Amino acid sequence: MHSFGHRANAVATFALTILAAMCFAASFSDSFNSPTPTASVKILNINWFQKEANANDEVSMTLNISADLSSLFTWNTKQVFVFVAAEYETPQNALNQVSLWDGIIPSKEHAKFLIHTTNKYRFIDQGSNLKGKDFNLTMHWHIMPKTGKMFADKIVMTGYRLPEQYR
Repeated sequence: MHSFGHRANAVATFALTILAAMCFAASFSDSFNSPTPTASVKILNINWFQKEANANDEVSMTLNISADLSSLFTWNTKQVFVFVAAEYETPQNALNQVSLWDGIIPSKEHAKFLIHTTNKYRFIDQGSNLKGKDFNLTMHWHIMPKTGKMFADKIVMTGYRLPEQYR
């Protein structure tokens, strides 16, 4: 006969194996979900566009951010981290990303939203590269599951341009 320790070890090993298999199955089932989120960001106003004392450009904007991210939620979704970034090119860098707004969506009930806000974080470029600059606004999201790996994606919105002169 086996001792109590051997039996407890066998039961614990079996239980952990079943738990691991269930976690794998749960994570694998999410790969069949094909979300179709929608997003729109409108610039209502450029509050100011100025050159700082250290020669960096700074922009403040009023934004309307609307999105329907409810298709990102499955039974395995814990929360979704979402942020809007301005993306543009400069002679020094092929890609510059500046986060303008972010939020955490805790449930499917909060996944459809319309927010009227100014940029939450400062839109600053190191140098004087923003005059007349074309840029994209991109909504990024990171899906944080209850089990399994995180998933990230984005929607790129093109056609934005900054003024030619400081205001």
